[in-house]
Amino acid sequence: MERVIVVRWSVNTGPEPIIQYPPAEKFPPNDLFVKLWTIHELNKERSMLEFVPEGDHWYISVTQQYSGELYLLVLAYSQNADLENIIDFDILSNIAGDLIESINTNRITRAISETFNTIKDYSKIISEKNFIIYFQDKIKITILQILRNGVISKTELVRILKDNYGFSTLNIDLLLTSFIRDDLIIRKAMPGSKECYFLIKDISIIQLPPKRLPQFPEDDYKSENIKAYKDKIKSYYNNMTIVPNIENKIMINLLVSNSEVYFLFKSLRKKTLSVHDCLVILNNNEDLFYDILDTGFIYENKGYVALILDFRFVKFKPFYIIKNLSTKYKKNEISLNEFITHLKLILGTSEKINLSTSYQII
Repeated sequence: MERVIVVRWSVNTGPEPIIQYPPAEKFPPNDLFVKLWTIHELNKERSMLEFVPEGDHWYISVTQQYSGELYLLVLAYSQNADLENIIDFDILSNIAGDLIESINTNRITRAISETFNTIKDYSKIISEKNFIIYFQDKIKITILQILRNGVISKTELVRILKDNYGFSTLNIDLLLTSFIRDDLIIRKAMPGSKECYFLIKDISIIQLPPKRLPQFPEDDYKSENIKAYKDKIKSYYNNMTIVPNIENKIMINLLVSNSEVYFLFKSLRKKTLSVHDCLVILNNNEDLFYDILDTGFIYENKGYVALILDFRFVKFKPFYIIKNLSTKYKKNEISLNEFITHLKLILGTSEKINLSTSYQII
């Protein structure tokens, strides 16, 4: 996506472009907005529309009513963009509503910037990089910890974030778009017009051995290097302490402290690297390299580096929440309907738990 544009529709004068991001010298011609509005009028059963003008862009548009006025949120994509991975309408509609409400306030500039980045980063493709963000973002990891206690209303979630953690100004709908996108939570309107969030999948990091033996250079020391590596990896796993928590804190701290660590591990999965190549990936940060070496996650011998410990993200059904739900219900923190709804979302309709389908390694 290349641009986000907010347009007010006047019944007297037609389209009135308000703001766009990134800022550009000129808005697209008003003829484009007129055509988009016309298509919306002729296809009112469709809330989000694609339109291809005679230029080099796709334009995606969604309408919003606010304070008695009609607005269009317009997204500009290049012609070669993969439109199969554009943002879902439900998520876009929520984002558009929050953005429109910030018009005529001092939050509009920041709001449209956040909107642009959220939509631009949206992807239905699951990747490790997507999940690292949950552990890098202080607010998101805090939200995840709160959701692990069981079903919670939107109002209560905002209150806890404000009162207990000091997050006083935040756009909760925008923050939760990635949770919905990655199928971690479900949003449901419960009786009494109370909007609630249900954690249906959790994420964690698992540690595991590398898939293959390292390929050391063909020299007189190759067999010696492989033997030393095997001895090291046996020693590491024989003395490895099982991590009792949901997250491996040491691994997470490494991954979130510097994004280059992630790319180093990805590179080492493919082949053995020289110390020099590792430092290039780490932007010549020798301290960081030796920090990783001290953890025992990598092995270095005669100038070459190989993995001892690899990691993967795993998405799994949070069966542990059942106990938390019971506790919350006994304390009258949730209703019986909310309790049962969350149980059904986690357990499904089957009488037996199928462990083989309860997790997914990313």
